[in-house]
Amino acid sequence: MTSSIFDVPGTELVKEIAKDLKQNKGVVEPKFVSFVKTGRSKERAPSQREWYYLRMASILRRIYVDGPLGVGALRTYYGGKKNRGVKPEHFYKAGGKIIRSCIQQLEKLGFVEKIKKGRKISGKGTSYLEKTAKALGEHLKQHPIEKKRISYKIDLSREEIKVEKEGGKKGGKGDRRDKAAKGK
Repeated sequence: MTSSIFDVPGTELVKEIAKDLKQNKGVVEPKFVSFVKTGRSKERAPSQREWYYLRMASILRRIYVDGPLGVGALRTYYGGKKNRGVKPEHFYKAGGKIIRSCIQQLEKLGFVEKIKKGRKISGKGTSYLEKTAKALGEHLKQHPIEKKRISYKIDLSREEIKVEKEGGKKGGKGDRRDKAAKGK
């Protein structure tokens, strides 16, 4: 049984495509990438060095999954809520320049083609995504991703929340109060 794009985890597929775009496809990130924010709702530029390749891979997958998409629809998808202090949060779209430059480079590679309603995935793009998903699916069968087990213990009488991850204890309010009491 072969793995399709929908059978593998989306985040792992995007990471694999981003790595391939950077190494093998020769995609060059624009000069503005090192200091630009991704949208009006963000306070800072992305902290990851390879964020442009991840965004490009995510756009390629998003166009495959959601069919013909334009820049406006992708701006809405990658937008977010802005923290405006005491005022209520407000949704703002993502910046369009980043999305446009990603789409233009994907068109140059032949993965995406322009139609009247926006952009759609080309045959070359579909086969590239399917080959990558198949290789990733085979890799994940041999080396499955370990899921972190998280358990929550809530004690309402003491207003305490304890979080346990993989056997180690990380605490909520109760641990901070205990540390403060020991420090006094």
